[in-house]
Amino acid sequence: MVNKEHVIKRAIDCLQTEAKAIMALEDRIDDNFLRAVQLIRDCKGKIVVTGVGKSGHIGSKIAATLASTGTPAFFLNPLDAYHGDLGMLAYGDLLLAISYSGATEELLRFLPLIQEKHIPIIGMSGNPSSLLAKYSDVHLDISVEREADPLNLVPTSSTTVTLALGDALACALIEAAHFQPTDFAMLHPGGDLGRKLLAKVEEVMFTDNLPFLTPEMPMSEAIEVVTNGKLGVGIVLDKDQLVGIVTDGDIRRAMLRLGQDFFHTPVSDIMAREPKTINQNAKIVDAGEAMNHYSIHSLIVLDNNNHVVGVVDSFSCLPGTRFYH
Repeated sequence: MVNKEHVIKRAIDCLQTEAKAIMALEDRIDDNFLRAVQLIRDCKGKIVVTGVGKSGHIGSKIAATLASTGTPAFFLNPLDAYHGDLGMLAYGDLLLAISYSGATEELLRFLPLIQEKHIPIIGMSGNPSSLLAKYSDVHLDISVEREADPLNLVPTSSTTVTLALGDALACALIEAAHFQPTDFAMLHPGGDLGRKLLAKVEEVMFTDNLPFLTPEMPMSEAIEVVTNGKLGVGIVLDKDQLVGIVTDGDIRRAMLRLGQDFFHTPVSDIMAREPKTINQNAKIVDAGEAMNHYSIHSLIVLDNNNHVVGVVDSFSCLPGTRFYH
């Protein structure tokens, strides 16, 4: 029978131990870390990440994170390096080698070959005096006070710290390279965020049953048009030219102010005369930023001739929402 109290305590102890180990990294964001960032930033070739066992799994994730944030990187299994894959490295590349002990034989055996190629090495280990540290041009300390498991044997805190320091490198490189959301989208075109950042307004805008109003239309008719449009706005046109907008909020405030006279009041007396617009070829991320800036929930979409062709709302600009068209 599982002792619920003991199990929960052990799980919390694990989280607290790993959290403490990560926070201890703060003091190691020092000159060595800056040198590592600079080496990676200056690398003209590829970042090759290597490690054995659990360090290899973490290294593979670090390589993937670097690659997805604009730093060309891939993972190399040290065992494969002896069977032809060493040819993947060339002058101009950089090796990021991970071994908590700093004494992993399979990894250390091919480091002299890397040095012969004049390829810089960034070593990550828990022992600044290790052989890996001695081989490295820059060494990053990933030591932990203890592992998080009860036996202090299973790679837990150490792998968490290694992954966190790899993330810190990636984040620092994002800052150094001025990496932008659109850059991220270009590297993730198949993901939802990538589609949202690269897609144009015309791909998500509403085009059916647009709620067109005229300036002389009485509000009694305008309410029906706005309601049927289901967008919360009415688009006011005068001879096919955009001259204003009427929102649900405008209607409510006008009803309170005008009482029974509201229904006979022309749209021109209610409408806002400088509606916010966006071109159909603009990115939807730009539409979202504009709506946030002006604290509004929709924009009128214009073509290159300044004719109204649709409406885009804040919901369609959120990552995770589906395209309407």
